[in-house]
Amino acid sequence: MSNPWETGFQRRHIMMANGIAESGFCRNGATLGGNKRMTGEIELDGNAGSPIVIGHRGAAGEAPENTLASFRLAAEQGSHMVELDIHLSEDGKLIVCHDDTLDRTTDRTGAIRSLHSDAIRGADAGSWFSPSFAGERVPFLEEVYDLLPPHIEINVEVKDAGGALLDEVLLDYLRGGNRLERTVVSSFDHKLLLRLKQAEPELRIGLLYAADLIHHASYAALLETEVWSLHPHHGLIGAKDAGDAIAAGLRIYPYTANHPAEWDRLVSVGVTGIITDYPGRLKEHLSSR
Repeated sequence: MSNPWETGFQRRHIMMANGIAESGFCRNGATLGGNKRMTGEIELDGNAGSPIVIGHRGAAGEAPENTLASFRLAAEQGSHMVELDIHLSEDGKLIVCHDDTLDRTTDRTGAIRSLHSDAIRGADAGSWFSPSFAGERVPFLEEVYDLLPPHIEINVEVKDAGGALLDEVLLDYLRGGNRLERTVVSSFDHKLLLRLKQAEPELRIGLLYAADLIHHASYAALLETEVWSLHPHHGLIGAKDAGDAIAAGLRIYPYTANHPAEWDRLVSVGVTGIITDYPGRLKEHLSSR
């Protein structure tokens, strides 16, 4: 049996950079591949079709990113979903952190993959943001799931190309406790997503990308597997893009929009969710429309 990645991408001579096709689908006059229609009922916030609110790294504009304090605040502010990032520690624990080192967001240094989870847990992940968050820890993924109520979905962005071990540890965890049903796994590495989807067909995957594509839905179809959502940069999605993607059964979750003018444009475009550092402000803004 042929590899879907080879038949879907290499056969069409799509060049990959940062996990996204940089030729053939960008707005540079290149031709498009065929579209594969995908099914799925699109759910919006019940407020007149408003997009759902997705807290970026929790509520990263108001609390230290990717900490339990940030996720707790995002939940309190009415987020429908939170986005977070994971890496694998030296001893095989799923660590919630954006960067692959502790340097920027804690009082310690070092690559996460080279550190035991006990050392990572000893870091202060809050003081860099504000003294009022001193003592916040770098959480394990399981702590975020335990913290948030079941109705809040979780977008797990895979930052670390940890290969088979990361795949195994992540999927083993998500298969328990009905966690697959409330999870979307996203990445800029679309080959990684395809590998995860092949290992667990029930997994919902989302394509992250920063390129200005000609046709978003057709790009998703190239993976030749079911894609749950598209996660483009918020400035690179238009009304026709969103309409075509939704018609193909895809959700559209642009990142990371933090200003009212950006939110208004995305609402007018018709996206199904907005990723933001300020979920409370976005929720209030949508409610006032």
